[in-house]
Amino acid sequence: MAWIYLIIASLGEIFGVMSINLYLRHKSIGWLLAIIGTFGGGFLFLSMAMREIPLGTAYAVWTGLGAVGAVLIGILFFKESAGWKRILFLFCIIAGAVGLKVLGG
Repeated sequence: MAWIYLIIASLGEIFGVMSINLYLRHKSIGWLLAIIGTFGGGFLFLSMAMREIPLGTAYAVWTGLGAVGAVLIGILFFKESAGWKRILFLFCIIAGAVGLKVLGG
C-alpha cells in the first residue's frame, strides 16, 4: 500500500505545480487554494508512504515522478517543447525510479 501512497503523493506534486502555473496565469483564490490543497495532500501521502519506504527511496521516487509528470503536463497542456532529448531524459528519470523500487525496497 505504501507504493500506492507514494504514487498519490506524486500526483499531489504534479497537480500542485500545475496549479502554480495556472495561478500565475489567472490569479484567483481558487487556484491559490488548489496549490495549498494539492501540495498538502501530496505531503500527507508522502508521509504515509514513508512509514514503510526508506526516506531516500521515497523522496527520490516522489520527486522523480513529480518531475516527469510536470514535464508531461507542460507538454500536453501548456505547449512546452516535446523534443526527443527531453523525452529521452524523462525515460532516464523513470528508469531511476523503477531501479530504486526494484533494488531498494
